Amino acid sequence: MTLSYDEAAAQITAPGERFETGEIVVRGVTYTAFTTTPATMRDLFDLTRGYGPTTFLVYEDESYTYDEVFTAADGLGATLQQRYGVVKGDRVAIAMRNFPEWIMAYLATLSIGAVCVSMNAWWTADELSYGLEDSGAKVLVADEERVERTRGSAARLGFATVGVRLGAGVLADDVDRWEDVVVAGAEFERVDIEPDADATILYTSGTTGRPKGAVSTHRSIIQALMGFSCKVTLDSLRRPDEAAGRTGASVFILIVPLFHVTGNVPVLLGSLASGLKLVIMHKWDPLRALQLIEREKVTNFVGVPTQSWDLLEHPDFAKYDTSTLTSVGGGGAPAPPQLVNRVANSFAAAKPSIGYGMTETNAYGPGNSGTDYTDHPTSTGRATPILQLEVRDPAGNAVPAGTSGEICMKGPNLIRGYWNRPEATAETFVDGWLQTGDLGRIDEEGFVYVEDRAKDMILRAGENVYSAEVEAAIYEHPAIYEAAVFGVPHERLGEEVAVAVVPRPGQTIDVAEFTAFLKERIAPFKVPTQVMTFNEALPRNPAGKILKRNLRDQFTADS
Repeated sequence: MTLSYDEAAAQITAPGERFETGEIVVRGVTYTAFTTTPATMRDLFDLTRGYGPTTFLVYEDESYTYDEVFTAADGLGATLQQRYGVVKGDRVAIAMRNFPEWIMAYLATLSIGAVCVSMNAWWTADELSYGLEDSGAKVLVADEERVERTRGSAARLGFATVGVRLGAGVLADDVDRWEDVVVAGAEFERVDIEPDADATILYTSGTTGRPKGAVSTHRSIIQALMGFSCKVTLDSLRRPDEAAGRTGASVFILIVPLFHVTGNVPVLLGSLASGLKLVIMHKWDPLRALQLIEREKVTNFVGVPTQSWDLLEHPDFAKYDTSTLTSVGGGGAPAPPQLVNRVANSFAAAKPSIGYGMTETNAYGPGNSGTDYTDHPTSTGRATPILQLEVRDPAGNAVPAGTSGEICMKGPNLIRGYWNRPEATAETFVDGWLQTGDLGRIDEEGFVYVEDRAKDMILRAGENVYSAEVEAAIYEHPAIYEAAVFGVPHERLGEEVAVAVVPRPGQTIDVAEFTAFLKERIAPFKVPTQVMTFNEALPRNPAGKILKRNLRDQFTADS
């Protein structure tokens, strides 16, 4: 007999089960939480040390076992304490590409009770300086490029720098080389760490002003991590046929930055907690991804929808063996239904998946996968056992099923707030509820539909236009490779609908034909009246999200 979603959830969260849930109180707020978890991240790391000789990280032609990674991390932990005087609660920043040392530095920092500040590696010198000063970092661990960008701020702010993979010609009088100061296997002092102590600061990309540092505790990260594992177990219980035939351990490929919450929590920590192999890409390249998927027998591909699209669109896609893939998807932005169907039909075994999370939720939220996703291709899935969801009207009242409003979330996986931003924290988190700023609805079955960002919704002559809906229709056009819909000022209408499109190679966009195509699929007031054509990829932030504000500014400047 097939279990319903609620029946499966009740079964795996019952007393005595691995995902048993109960009520806890954190900072005066009551949450439903998993009750059989490690207390801190260090406790989690201690459990994973048992994987010892198993391969953990593969980077290009380098390979590291769990033993080797923890030996290096322990050595850095001792160096941070003994050489740089890092104590519990101090901030240690990491600014580098996705190198193995990023992960070693992360493990070391959390193991000694310090707070890991994940710096955006794409930031300019000025932006890096801001993050380092805002967080009050005591030590920076950085690769060669970021070492050069932060020399000025290091001199001004006085933090120490540990350089990773520095070339022979790099002047390092003011930088300690990793290999000179880290003694692999050295023992660090195991200070007491509380579950609700600060663990990480990840800076949100932001659309206006300086980014905010989202602060997660040890408890909130572990709850999110357990949530992802719980969702996999729940789906396997409900749909055992989709898991049938899978053999061997899963292998993840890291295609998004580690400073982004998706790369950090579900991918890195998800691999670590289960003793899996993690294949690290130097940078995103669909051809290289295909090569690594074949070489390393990758099973899980987690990124933003554009990366799945890039993979499928690559001219050499059919030349590589992708039969080991069991899941292709991710999050960060809605996936067009056409992409969901292509993923479902283009791989030997892989099922499409998507998750609706954000930095403030440690990436954990409603998830959709397999037949649920193909049956509901515009939904991001249903709530999970520890997560409460509501859709609210502008007055803050919950609205009935099927009614649009602001999506709000409550759970022990939420960040505790923004670093040194009490006003922003109070504005975003109310009575334990995160006000996401996303507009959407929940249907009678509990499926969540994210319609737009509140600030991205277009108000045209009193009519609400949701960009995600318009983009879904646009992606049905055979000549479209990439599209982004946004609003631009209009004297009479208030706003009109604009779109930036990238055609497929060898294709052109005939605006009249394109407009007629859309009018057959969406209401006339939703059809873009302004079309911008680009011959290269649209601008994105480090998380892979298209920068609509940049496109809007460019359109306004050109008008």
